[in-house]
Amino acid sequence: MQLKYHSKAQEKRVYVIGSCGFDSIPADMGILYTRDQFKGTLTAVESFLTVSTGPEGGCGHEATWQSAIFGFADSASLRSLRKKFGHKPLPVVGAPIKKRGALFYSKEIQQYSIPFMGSDPSVVRRTQRCMHQEHQQAPVQYAAYVGIGGVFSVAKTLFAGLMFWLMTKFSIGRSLLIQFPEVFSFGLFSKAGPSKKQMEGTSFCLSFFGEGYSNGRDPSQGKPDAAITTQIKGPEPGYVATPITMVQAAITLLNEPQCLPETGGVYTPGSAFARTTLIERLNKHGVQFCVTNARKL
Repeated sequence: MQLKYHSKAQEKRVYVIGSCGFDSIPADMGILYTRDQFKGTLTAVESFLTVSTGPEGGCGHEATWQSAIFGFADSASLRSLRKKFGHKPLPVVGAPIKKRGALFYSKEIQQYSIPFMGSDPSVVRRTQRCMHQEHQQAPVQYAAYVGIGGVFSVAKTLFAGLMFWLMTKFSIGRSLLIQFPEVFSFGLFSKAGPSKKQMEGTSFCLSFFGEGYSNGRDPSQGKPDAAITTQIKGPEPGYVATPITMVQAAITLLNEPQCLPETGGVYTPGSAFARTTLIERLNKHGVQFCVTNARKL
């Protein structure tokens, strides 16, 4: 969309803002919120997503499952498409963000975690590039992870992940994955989607752990000396939180045109809504942003 329509949207003064659901308003706006609450220069943030379910359990709809299938199958084309922009790497401000493995135990959330495979990291990078190029702001390094639980969950995730990866490589494998979502996702996705009781008992927490340099410190000198932890909490991600974020984004777009970028174009949520009251609106409608800790290192 950005590659094909950004210039045309600018000419027509049209705003095209993608990723306005659970992917990726919480992550993108959460980084901006964390940056604004940090007293100094925020240079690196890790986020950890956890989803809690009630007695009825939880599941996702097959449409999300299918998106993952085709996304994995077409990942090479996506990499090729991104190269067409010809972007240079963003500058690394401050100490490089810590490197994590494909599976690790997170002391931050007290459970095993894996890299988040959704669109959040790429959306956040696009926002940080826009902020750096258009507003000369220091880009924030970002890494996204998802908590998967204990040892049993790790074993199940590794087995399912390997099987999923192999099957998406072949058309017959993709066909089987699409035809039998409950079987191959171990019940995490179904053709019916979650029941009303499952939705009522499900919630999410997205925690951000940021580091940077306090006011007066030069990020090019030494290690970070300050840290901050923020959280976004909300209801069931797909059917409850996503409509909230989409509707509030649309209302913000209509009511606050003076706070949007000066020209039209294809934007991420963060680059479009950075100067708006979207976060305040979300806070009033059940998607809560808060600071849980700020300290010196």
